Amino acid sequence: MGLTVVAVGTSLPELVTSVIAARRGQADLAVGNSVGSNIFNLLWVPGVSTLIRPLPFDVVSNVDLVAILAATALLLFAVASGKPSAIDRREGGIFLLAYACYIVFVIQRG
Repeated sequence: MGLTVVAVGTSLPELVTSVIAARRGQADLAVGNSVGSNIFNLLWVPGVSTLIRPLPFDVVSNVDLVAILAATALLLFAVASGKPSAIDRREGGIFLLAYACYIVFVIQRG
């Protein structure tokens, strides 16, 4: 639960920037900001942490890795679907629903 609070707190500035950029019609900035921030968080933070102290790997983390891969595949499918516009409201709702389901799963898992 604490990890979720920290994640929301650190991601809020990127979210606000992306929403403002999207409202101003600068979708490239919105996507670039979100993707760049997530790639940085996924690669840089664990890399530096591991240099300081080795991180243990638990088999339970495999479910989280599958969730990340599924979300990435869903995003790639949504972007590469051949539509002239980017992700629409329906697809955005699907992403939010998938995230909410994942958070409920993580909370129930303990």
